[in-house]
Amino acid sequence: MIIDIPEGKDPIFYVWGEMVPGIGPAASAFAQSVYEHGTLGLREFEAARLRVAQINGCLFCQDWRTERDGVTVDDAFPDAVTNWRTTDAFDDRARLAAEYAERYSLDHHGLDDDFWARMKASYTDTEIVELSMCLGSWIAFGRLNRVLGLDAECVLPSNFAKR
Repeated sequence: MIIDIPEGKDPIFYVWGEMVPGIGPAASAFAQSVYEHGTLGLREFEAARLRVAQINGCLFCQDWRTERDGVTVDDAFPDAVTNWRTTDAFDDRARLAAEYAERYSLDHHGLDDDFWARMKASYTDTEIVELSMCLGSWIAFGRLNRVLGLDAECVLPSNFAKR
């Protein structure tokens, strides 16, 4: 881990709650709201989330599976996300979510008219904005956890239960 955590402190709670009290709790609330208030389907949500996790290299995020009403994606899903271009496990929405996640993460300037035409054929404007906000959260906070080494040192606190 890159930063020093005081003895007896939980690294996640310390970094996200105590170290920068004017920012950390607000960032945590935003990150959690993506799971609590999202309206996207589980498969497209997880396709985008997991593709960002793969790009970020966040160990914890790659192991995480979002749960909705007792349902999670299957064990083969991460391989399908890796192979989003060719997998037959995805419908158009899940494939586009993975593509958007990758392009948003690596080449947001390259999001061209063809891409947006395909997105708008499958997603409403509201869904595009929601997915964009989710991507921003995952890129920022997954990278924060990875860069600081929190992803390898921590387990998710119980109040951040899978959503």
